[in-house]
Amino acid sequence: MGRIFEVRKATMFARWDRMAKQFTRIGKEIAIAVKAGGTDPHTNPALRRCMQNAKSVNMPKDRVEAAIKRAMGKEMENYEEILYEGYAPHGVAILVETATDNHVRTVANVKSHFNKGGGSLGNSGSVSFQFKKMGVFKLKADGLNVDDLELELIDYGLEEIGDSTDDDGNTILVMRCEFTDFGNLQKILEEKNITPITAELEWIPSSTVPVNDAQAEDISKLIERLEQDDDVNKVFHNMG
Repeated sequence: MGRIFEVRKATMFARWDRMAKQFTRIGKEIAIAVKAGGTDPHTNPALRRCMQNAKSVNMPKDRVEAAIKRAMGKEMENYEEILYEGYAPHGVAILVETATDNHVRTVANVKSHFNKGGGSLGNSGSVSFQFKKMGVFKLKADGLNVDDLELELIDYGLEEIGDSTDDDGNTILVMRCEFTDFGNLQKILEEKNITPITAELEWIPSSTVPVNDAQAEDISKLIERLEQDDDVNKVFHNMG
């Protein structure tokens, strides 16, 4: 019984850590969006996207509002978004998106994570050519006619549409568009009163590197190490 309790406690703490990390990431994204476009989500599509994503991870409304208010304060840090590129063990390419108020600290930490994880930090452009930056929208499938929706959205930049399942087994529609069409697709979904579960900009690999279970474990340890860093927002890879 004690062992079961310990496992449950560890799972609970892992969930809390993951939630705290998500809240921190979205808080930084809100700060960047507000600095660039103001506090009104009706005229700031980047802020609207942040608020949608906050809802998807159950970030309390009062914390979102506090983050927006704090972003306009003089004491608020000025976050800079920096992309780092490198290789994990076994030739897998890694992209690391960060938001930092101290790039010297961040690059030192990221480099250390790569080195300790058996990888290597590369120069700008050394890895990103293997990826394509795309807008990714996830929608609840209930009540949507996928075929009709696809035909309607092609004119607004939709490139791909598919489906996946969430943790509860519900069907989720996944739509992708070019990075430059992200705003167009976001706007037409709003006009059709379709609220995405999430709306993100992601780096999609053009091809993947096949790995076995042992190699995947090595790579996953490096990814986890990077994701635990406070300055790291997202990590992308081309592991198959």
